[in-house]
Amino acid sequence: MSILAPSKTDTKHWHPVAFNSIRTLSSWHTIVTVTVLTAPHTRKTTATATVTMVEVKVPAVTAEEHLRVANEQSPEFELVEWRKDPALRKLYILCTFGLMIASATTGYDGSLVNLLLNYNHWEKYFDNIGGAHATVHQTSLLGLLTNMFTIGSIISMFIVPPMVDRWGRKPSIIAGCCFMIVGCFINTFATSYGMFCAGRFILGFGNSMSQLVSPILLTEIVHPQHRAPVTAVYNCLWNFGSLICTLIGYGLQFVENDWSWRALTLFQVVPAACQLCFIWFIPESPRWLISKDRNEEALKTLAKYHANGNENNLTVQFEYREIKETLRIETEVTHSTSYMDFFKTKGNRWRLAIIVSIGIISQYSGNAVISNYAHLIYLSCGISGQKPQLGLQIGNTLLSLIVSISAAFLINRVGRRPLFITSACGMVISFMLWTVMAAEYENRGQPKQLGIAQIVLVWIFGIFYSVGFSGLLVAYTIEILPYHLRAKGVMIMNMTVQAILAISAQTNSVAITQLPKTYYFWIFYTCWDVLEAIWVYFVFVETKGPTLEEIAVIFDGEEAVAHIDIVQTEKEIEIHQTEIANEKHV
Repeated sequence: MSILAPSKTDTKHWHPVAFNSIRTLSSWHTIVTVTVLTAPHTRKTTATATVTMVEVKVPAVTAEEHLRVANEQSPEFELVEWRKDPALRKLYILCTFGLMIASATTGYDGSLVNLLLNYNHWEKYFDNIGGAHATVHQTSLLGLLTNMFTIGSIISMFIVPPMVDRWGRKPSIIAGCCFMIVGCFINTFATSYGMFCAGRFILGFGNSMSQLVSPILLTEIVHPQHRAPVTAVYNCLWNFGSLICTLIGYGLQFVENDWSWRALTLFQVVPAACQLCFIWFIPESPRWLISKDRNEEALKTLAKYHANGNENNLTVQFEYREIKETLRIETEVTHSTSYMDFFKTKGNRWRLAIIVSIGIISQYSGNAVISNYAHLIYLSCGISGQKPQLGLQIGNTLLSLIVSISAAFLINRVGRRPLFITSACGMVISFMLWTVMAAEYENRGQPKQLGIAQIVLVWIFGIFYSVGFSGLLVAYTIEILPYHLRAKGVMIMNMTVQAILAISAQTNSVAITQLPKTYYFWIFYTCWDVLEAIWVYFVFVETKGPTLEEIAVIFDGEEAVAHIDIVQTEKEIEIHQTEIANEKHV
């Protein structure tokens, strides 16, 4: 601590007129305290002093402390029951069929290839590329076919962020649905391997345009009280799409011609067609409208759906003012945005580490193997036959759907970190036990009871995965990103997901079929999941409580967000209403 003091002879004549202190967020601080003194008999300010340096250790401001500050600043909104509120009821019905169903399209595709491997007619039509006795070349062709959806998704991701920032959220969703419909029809009527790959490429291209933007728009238009569970349920519908695909696939197994697999690919058009019909009735993001200086339109949108048209509603006014002021602060700090912004501040680097890692963990914890190659896993456990395999897949998918939606409704009660940590640790334990059972199964001559034990552990793994990473993958990513980086950040997360899916699609199928022992592969995933659990514990932060704008406090400090006083807002509304009443009276 640096202290300026007068000389001993003149001490009684000096009078302090200013006092300033500077504090940083590092663990060690030098607090500089400057006292400016003026002599009573002169007009000069002292320039000489005795300086004493004292270094003081000040505790670092932790993420938990920032969260506490953000929660203290968060307003207590009037509780709203959406089932009893006409505007919210209408909004959430529209969101279900116009936005949330986008995740079901991806879930449907996640189970599609795995189900196609169960159809003898599909294997014959495409030269046995997914058969149990496929060669390395045929297995690689299967990986490429699976990857075409991913490749299309990655390419379209580059055009989505500038598109949604310039023209709004809805145009990208509409274009994506159109591409997906075209891709589905190409797949349905494919006459060659190349044509089927082309259809999957177009399908993936359109899927990213919709899947990237739908959760952003959903987050930005729902009521602040319902943001966390609604956006978490969004990604849970991946399991719903997967379940529908599995149920349809189970029914089509009795069709003894090529339409067994053609019909399965055709049904993938339903979610995209449904979304295309409903998206026209969904409002544009108020945050995007305010960013384009369409403030009056944004206020009307918030009032219409959050307060049944009442623009003077306290919640509406608080939302409007906080969004407007926070965007103003962001604009002043960053006049233009780029991907390099993720490296410029500690908070943004922290965000980048989280969104990249959550993309990796969500797809490379062993779950992608189960989703895409359950057919091969069941064969390795001694379960062959189309009917029992499909039945097991239906049961596992239904269980994952129930668990993920249940966990989504616990988000506001238990928080994000407990769900993530429970999920990561549970996956480690279940994979460890699965590896042991698989080793015993292969080394003891494949006894049936050990094969069944493996299937049980596959289901247990799915339960733990669904607790954390089914719903929170998208919801948590969107929460931690500020408006000016939201589209770019979601794109980075999705690109990470697609890149990991591409890698796993090319390597997982080869590893399962070509390694001397299947459990060697499970050992790798067990060790990898341990590293993931450690990372989650030390890097993932709690975001329970604050509004979407106020979460920035956790990463960037108190000055990162507008400080809107809800009590003052209420007083201003009352004054405004009184003035209007007086004008009418006059």
